[in-house]
Amino acid sequence: MHEHCDDECCVEMEQAFLGAEVEDFLLKVYDPTEGAFGEVSLESLVEAEKWTVLFFYPADFTFVCPTELADLAAKQDEFEKLGCEVISVSTDTEYAHLAWRGSEKLLENVRFKMGADTTGELSRYFGVYDPDTGLALRGTFMISPEGILVSSEINYYNVGRNADELLRKLKANVYLREHPAEACPARWEPGKKTLTPSEALVGKVYESLGE
Repeated sequence: MHEHCDDECCVEMEQAFLGAEVEDFLLKVYDPTEGAFGEVSLESLVEAEKWTVLFFYPADFTFVCPTELADLAAKQDEFEKLGCEVISVSTDTEYAHLAWRGSEKLLENVRFKMGADTTGELSRYFGVYDPDTGLALRGTFMISPEGILVSSEINYYNVGRNADELLRKLKANVYLREHPAEACPARWEPGKKTLTPSEALVGKVYESLGE
């Protein structure tokens, strides 16, 4: 992302696509753990071999948003154990993030970085920017340690998300990174049966799962 450049050098980001490499970005953040402002780039996360979850939400000081961030914060330790960096993102400034986190009791356990996409460039790249409001829709995007977009979900303003389901999808993707020939069926959890696609499985999924 280029926040300070003229028209000649500033190249707009393309659209993100599932299964494709995500363009590098540089995002200003408020880090509640450090109590300080900073920056985070996708390049640094890939170099650290981290999974990345970008959790877009409409705005600070709103209503559904703090319930979502609190739900996510309650699972942060589990995300971290899986090598995942969680970053919440809105079009608010990092200063607003600091103020909101300090005043909203629901956010007292939030330790993940809070990204400030004030230009809306990253929100546009992931297809969640609403030009009528200047806000981001509720978009969740999972990026592999190789920088590949492996999961996406977008909800409208009035429907909150479920951190348990996001964590389940992360576990599935972590497993599949180590077992690329397999596939995870609906409601898969670690320890449950997976599927190995082949001609022998066609029309025989029921038997393969032992149901």
